[in-house]
Amino acid sequence: MSTKKYSTYLTTDQLADRIHYTPRTIRNELLDCCLFEGRHYIRPFGRRKILFIWEAIEKDMLSIAHDSLSLAYQEPLEVVNHG
Repeated sequence: MSTKKYSTYLTTDQLADRIHYTPRTIRNELLDCCLFEGRHYIRPFGRRKILFIWEAIEKDMLSIAHDSLSLAYQEPLEVVNHG
C-alpha cells in the first residue's frame, strides 16, 4: 500500500467556492500578493491555466488565523494622550 501524499489541485472557480471569494478577486487581488506561484499555485506545462494547491493555501490561511486569534487575546496597549 502506498503512503504517498497527493495534492489537491483546484481551478480558480473551485478555489473561489471554497474560500468564498469571486474568481475575479482571486486573480486580481490575491494572486502574487497572498498566493504565490510555486507555493500556492502552478501553471502546468508553462501555460495560462492556473491550478491552485489546496493544502498549501489551507495551511497558510489557518496559520494566519491562529496569529490573528493570538493578537486578539493579547493585553491591550495603553494609549496616552498628551494633548
